[in-house]
Amino acid sequence: MAKKRNSGESSAGHAFGGDWTKDKLDVLAGYLTAYTTALKDQPFVKGYIDAFAGTGYRDPRREGAVTSLSSDLLFPDLAENAPQEYLDGSARLALKTTPRFDRYIFIERSQRRCAQLEALKAEFTELAPDIRIHNGDANAEIQKMCALRWGNRRAVMFLDPYGMQVDWSTIEAIAKTEAIDLWLLFPLGIGVSRLLTKSGQIPPAWGHRLDVLLGTKDWFDEFYRFEAPKTLFDSDEQRVVRASNNVIGRYFNERLKLIFAGVAERPKVLLNSRKCPLYLLCFAAGNKKGASIAVKIAEHLLSKEAD
Repeated sequence: MAKKRNSGESSAGHAFGGDWTKDKLDVLAGYLTAYTTALKDQPFVKGYIDAFAGTGYRDPRREGAVTSLSSDLLFPDLAENAPQEYLDGSARLALKTTPRFDRYIFIERSQRRCAQLEALKAEFTELAPDIRIHNGDANAEIQKMCALRWGNRRAVMFLDPYGMQVDWSTIEAIAKTEAIDLWLLFPLGIGVSRLLTKSGQIPPAWGHRLDVLLGTKDWFDEFYRFEAPKTLFDSDEQRVVRASNNVIGRYFNERLKLIFAGVAERPKVLLNSRKCPLYLLCFAAGNKKGASIAVKIAEHLLSKEAD
């Protein structure tokens, strides 16, 4: 049993997340095992791709690799750490998965984290020849990878950004491969809902970031409603009604359905210790033939109560 640590305590340069971190990794671990088991006798080269990989928990407030705009969108008051046993990060979970993957690709912009990922080769010596580490921007690296011929390749990809770094064009590139099952943390409370001001007046930089994240400018009409005064005693100004987190999450999930073969209907809302929504853990299957089974497994894992 791993030793309990206090809030903010770290190991190997990582601070620890709360129960929401455990929840996402439990779901991922369950899917990876189900995936490699289902495909173990299939003639596919099976890969695991992890962007923003790291080797364990991260403290986004200390991460120097994100842009200043992205850092501003993290809202540390939402993302405070909570006491939690040490758990493996997604990279190590993938390397421990049995049956194993044929290839492991880890993408990190931080050179320091890449060095930590390189150290995994010494820990998992039998897998070392099949581990690839890319030091670069996740969006650029993924889009280059997705532009290759996929043919007999299949993969699970985990996108676990610190904030709003994933571009919709990257998600589209993943879907176009028709070979990748995607697990994605959508920055619901930690990003999008915080940018939707009560007044409906969105600063240009925030509006652009939402355009890039959602792949459209139509989000404004979906997230805002302007109502005329109801009585003579009301103000002459229109009343602004902003969308709830449920509406925002449903909107993004519907966007995924436009480009993927199958999408889990009920993503998992990940909450911090104060029960504020941080992320939406979403799943989308790329291959039409296997989509129904993949979505069924994902929905089962997403619906499970945390231990």
